[in-house]
Amino acid sequence: MAKRRTFGIIGLGNFGRAVAGELARFGDDVIGVDVDGKAVDAMVETLTRALIGDGRDAEALREAGIGECDVVIVAVGEPMEASVLALMNAKLLGVPRILAKADSKMHHRILSKLGADRVVHPEEEMGLHIAQVMHNPLVRDYVSVGNGYHVVNFFVPEALQGKRLAELELLEGHELRCVGVMRGSKFVGDRHMDCELAEDDRLLLLGTRENLQAFGATL
Repeated sequence: MAKRRTFGIIGLGNFGRAVAGELARFGDDVIGVDVDGKAVDAMVETLTRALIGDGRDAEALREAGIGECDVVIVAVGEPMEASVLALMNAKLLGVPRILAKADSKMHHRILSKLGADRVVHPEEEMGLHIAQVMHNPLVRDYVSVGNGYHVVNFFVPEALQGKRLAELELLEGHELRCVGVMRGSKFVGDRHMDCELAEDDRLLLLGTRENLQAFGATL
């Protein structure tokens, strides 16, 4: 069984609240800190601990238990000073892994230079995600797996229904790998290349964005 980890969330706005709530749902210990008492009150019943505190105050974070966390998410965006100081204080307290939210490229550069292990742009990333899905109506969802590769969930169009996966020549013709096929809620992977595609099936394909887009344009 995986070791239960403790997460600290500094800032309980929309982003911080969503991350904290989901981690709590997974069964992790979550400590939430925010200067806004109403934001804290809204999470008291959900988190392991939810406390009023200022991320710019290292002592307040220490008393909240942030220094004992395995991972801290600095979910404060504005003002930038609060985000930067919260990150620096988490580093000062010896937190081994820190993720931070950025609202601009400059903000991103500063947080990276100060030692954030990962910097995220939730609004920008969600916008890109929605644009990708909206651009091709056959794409239900996708996820980045690093190094420029993505796994995309494609609806099977009428033109491919009745064909076997082997007939698509995904690797030879498109440099794509089929991870499997979803048929309703069932994963069809045992038959793999002999699998005959049916209406409402979904293809799980791994490849670069360029190759996935080129394949999608042919459907």
